[in-house]
Amino acid sequence: MESPKTPRHDKQLSASSCLMENLLGLLRIRVKRGVNLAVRDVRSSDPYVVVKLGKQRLKTRVIKKDVNPEWNEDLTLSISDPNLPVRLKVYDHDTFSKDDSMGDAEFGIKAFVDALRLNWEGLPVGTVVSRVQPCRQNCLAEESCIIWTDGRVVQDMCLRLRNVECGEVELQLNWIDVPGTKAA
Repeated sequence: MESPKTPRHDKQLSASSCLMENLLGLLRIRVKRGVNLAVRDVRSSDPYVVVKLGKQRLKTRVIKKDVNPEWNEDLTLSISDPNLPVRLKVYDHDTFSKDDSMGDAEFGIKAFVDALRLNWEGLPVGTVVSRVQPCRQNCLAEESCIIWTDGRVVQDMCLRLRNVECGEVELQLNWIDVPGTKAA
């Protein structure tokens, strides 16, 4: 006699528990603002940002007619492999045609995740615990400091966009511990 098939929700539960086993935590990316973004419409652009990590894809809202937009929007990614780069693309929203590319960038999070594993309790607020230098792999426009502040580790970064004539995007990384994960 054949055994009964596993109900669909049990398969989903086992897939999510497998994900939880590999999950290190959540990376909150605050997309702060764009600086001197490329003009794609008549005199301006309607930019938005798409952030990708593996199969995860998140996007900000569209800011109308602004090449120096301020999003101040949080996008949260699940992290299971700190060696995967985070990819970022900026687009100009068009109503009647395909959205135009306004450049792309990528950055690694390994140094940030490594800094989380150390105990920084007792350090003064604002202490730089690590520095990431610009290189071809990370698209940093300048040195990015990983800082201990208010009982947590944060990293501010400015990314120079590639494949476009001009533009930078400013981000801040924060970590969210999830109970029951490898990092918690």
